[in-house]
Amino acid sequence: MDDDVARLINDIGPRLRALRRTRGLTLEALSAETGISVSALSRLEAGRRRPTLDLLLPLAKAHHVALDQLVAAPATGDPRVHLKPRRNRKGSVVVALTRYPGPVQVFKQVLGPSEPQLVTHAGYEWLYVLAGELRLILGEQELTLRPGEVAEFETNIPHWFGPAGEQAVEILHLFGPQGEKAQVRARPRSA
Repeated sequence: MDDDVARLINDIGPRLRALRRTRGLTLEALSAETGISVSALSRLEAGRRRPTLDLLLPLAKAHHVALDQLVAAPATGDPRVHLKPRRNRKGSVVVALTRYPGPVQVFKQVLGPSEPQLVTHAGYEWLYVLAGELRLILGEQELTLRPGEVAEFETNIPHWFGPAGEQAVEILHLFGPQGEKAQVRARPRSA
C-alpha cells in the first residue's frame, strides 16, 4: 500500500469521530442507528480497526454524507456540478446545486403559479429570493418576500411557498435535517 492510500485510511477514524461529535451523538446512539457494535465503532474511530464498506456505508447514511466524503478520496475529474434542470407539470423548474446527499441540499428553483397546499415534514428550510415575489404561508402567517430577502423556518410548521402573483419567482432553496440552520454572514440591506 502506498503512503497516500495509507494516509487516506488513517484519516477515516478521526473524521468519523468528528462527524459523530458534531452531531452530538454518543457511540451508543450511533450504534443503535447503524447496527454496528459500540466496540467496533470505537476501534474504527481510534484507527484500531480497518474501515470496510460494510462499516462505512451505514455510517455515511447515518451521518447524511456521501461515502467519498468519509474517505476524503482525492478529487477526480471535473469538480463542477453539472446542472440538470427538472421540470414539472405546473411549469416549475428545479436545479440541484449539490451533487451529494449530504446534510444540506441546495436547489435553485423557478416556481410557476399554483394553488397553496400546506405540508409538514422533518427538516429545516432556508429560502432566498433571486427574482420576482415569493408568497410564503407559514402556519397562520402569510408573507411576501422580494429579491434579496430571506426566510428560514422549521418544516414541522405547515407551510407552502410559490409566486405571489401570476409571474414566476426564482429562489435559492436550502433544505437540511431538523436542527440544522443555515449560517448567514451578511448584513441586512438598509431600508
